[in-house]
Parts: sequence; structure tokens; C-alpha cells
Amino acid sequence: MKTPRRTFCLSSLALGAALLAGAPAHAQGVIKIGELNSYKAQPAFLEPYKKGMELAVEEANKAGGVNGKKIELITRDDNANPGDAVRVAEELVSREKVDVLTGTFLSNTGLAVADFAKQKQVFFLAGEPLTDKLTWQGGNEYTFRLRPGTYMQAAMLVPEAVKMKKKRWAVVYPNYEYGQSAVAAFKALLKAAQPDVEFVAEQAPPLGKLDAGSVVQALADAKPDAIFNVLFGADLLKFVREGNTRGLFKDRAVVSVLTGEPEYLDPLRNEAPDGWIVTGYPWYGIQTPEHKAFFLAYHTKYKDYPRLGSVVGYSMIKSAVAGLKKAGSGDTAKMVAAFKGLQVDTPFGKITYRALDHQSTMGAFVGKTKNDNGKGVMVDYQYLDGAKFQPPEAEVKKARSAS
Repeated sequence: MKTPRRTFCLSSLALGAALLAGAPAHAQGVIKIGELNSYKAQPAFLEPYKKGMELAVEEANKAGGVNGKKIELITRDDNANPGDAVRVAEELVSREKVDVLTGTFLSNTGLAVADFAKQKQVFFLAGEPLTDKLTWQGGNEYTFRLRPGTYMQAAMLVPEAVKMKKKRWAVVYPNYEYGQSAVAAFKALLKAAQPDVEFVAEQAPPLGKLDAGSVVQALADAKPDAIFNVLFGADLLKFVREGNTRGLFKDRAVVSVLTGEPEYLDPLRNEAPDGWIVTGYPWYGIQTPEHKAFFLAYHTKYKDYPRLGSVVGYSMIKSAVAGLKKAGSGDTAKMVAAFKGLQVDTPFGKITYRALDHQSTMGAFVGKTKNDNGKGVMVDYQYLDGAKFQPPEAEVKKARSAS
């Protein structure tokens, strides 16, 4: 006996409803933010960073999500490898169907994912990679960046370096994209501000493979008046320990990128140096309303104080949410348009993503390190607005046009 057509149609509708009830979350109106990072390789920064992201997602969902849709955060490890980063980015976009692609920590992985975004025409918000190539020499239409890059942080430190009136400088940095970019910017800016400066030694060990004894001895043998340091993480700890042991820092000025961040300063403990000029994050002394609110929310949730990674992860998700709301969807063209000139409230105050180069105006704290009863802290610090430490527009346009 044949089934009546009406009965068949009703049965099909019922089956469709049942399938919809068990469909993936994406089909039910969830906004997916895909994020990839070097979690196993850089836990000091990225564990707090992930907590910052999760706090921002929680706050956004409590406030109704994005256009009535809840946010789902999907994270993946990129193994600190550019090839793996591209593979993971492809998985997030093709298999997970994320609405927004975010993340990366190391500059080489960030550049690899930025190129993927360009080739696949996918929106990409980089939170942490600091190389200038990300938004300038290698910048593209689909990539935006949150943190101030190497040029901006060098530009913040150079005025303090010039005040010291040191002529002979040595540099030490991890020999990959971030370190190379930071040293190139510092040299150019310091030379422009102080033409008689000399760079008398350069040590560039592979990332994570510092032979502290030989590096410190080579720097000491050059007898510089001052040192510009770009090492971080475990390399920084080894460098400081060996430098203290051999007296490298005695009566010698040091200017250092990132060292004032608690991720890297806290582990030094009683070996923390005195008087280094650094960029960092003095969470214990920032009294702005925006930061107080962030600190309270973070401490309440995690029973811990935030690190700079916490601020970056939190601000990156806040940026993605603001962009999605303005765009009305995760459509690539709409997200790119929405981010040009986008203003976002962060724990460091309001920032803007510049239409010119897709670089945000987030700044950094600059101050000095102090060993305070066996704990490293920042003193004499001030927050410097990133909008004031970017190269002239003509230079940016020339660099981006070349890419």
C-alpha cells in the first residue's frame, strides 16, 4: 500500500526537526571564534592569555552574546611551528567553520597565518605577534593586530636610552623574526636620535637554545656601555642568572623589551635586576577605572592576579566581539570593513584599529625594574599611548604597497 503524499511530507518535516535538534551548534546560531597558539611551547604567557579570553567570552555571553547568538571559543595548539599553524588554521576554517580566526604568539607563526588569511581571503585578528612585517612590510587586507609591534615598543624605549648618553651598545636577541625585527627598529631609531652611537657586539642565539655562558662572555669582552636585550622566557632567566654571576650588568645600562611583564619578571625572583629600562605590565599599580574593573573580574574568577597575557587574550576577544557586532556577521568583507577604525574598550583604555595599517593603538607601560625584597617589580612607570609611537603614514603606505 502506498503512503499518502501528505503523510510522507509530515513525516519528513518531523524528521527534519529531529535532525535540527541534534545538529552542530554552528547551525543553531552560535558564533564561533577560532584561536590557535603555542600553548605547550610558551605556557608562561599563554595560560593567563587563555584565561583572559575565557573571561571575555563569559562576559559577552552574559550580556547577550553577539546579535543574540552565544559565542563559542575553539582553541588549538600550533606547536610553535609555522607549517602546523597553517594546517590548524585550515582546520578551524574548513572543518570547524569558525566565524573569526584569531591568535598566534610567535612572529613566524603569525606571519604564516597572515599569509594563509591573504591566500584564503579569511579575516584574521593577531593578538600577540610583534614583528613589524605583520601590519607593515607584509601587511595584507585581511590581517589586523592588537599589541604594539617591535617598532612601537622600540620607539617607546629609545627616548629613555638617549637620556643615558651611552655611546657603545651591544644587542642580544633570539634569532628569529621577532628578535630580528626588534633589533632592527631599535638600531635605526637610536641611530637617528643619537648619531654617534656605536653597536660593538651582537649575540643572536636560537630561540630556546641560549648558551648563556658563551653569550654573556662575548658581550662582556666587547666592553659595551649599554645593552639592548630582546630575550624572553627561559632564555631571559638563563641570561640574567649568568649575567649576574659574571658581573655583566654591574655599572652597565640595560634596555629590555618585555622584561617588565610579570610572565618573565616573576620567575627571576631574587635574581631580578635593578634599574633596567623595560616595557611591561605593573598590574599592582594601575588605578584607572577600566583596569580596576578588569582586575576585580579576573581575580574573582581565577583567584589570581592577571599577567600581560591575560590583558591580551581578554582584549583580543573584546575586539572580535566588537567587530562582529559592528559587521552584523562573520562575513570576511564585512569584518574587514568593520575593523577599519573600530574602537574597543580594554583594560588599558580605549583603542582604535587604524584603517591605514590595521594596527591597533594599544600602548605599553615603560619603567624600570626593581628587586623589591626578592621579587621583581616595575617602578617609575608610565603608560604610553601606542598612537604616538607609529612611523609616519607615508612610510607605512610605502611598506604596505611593497607587499
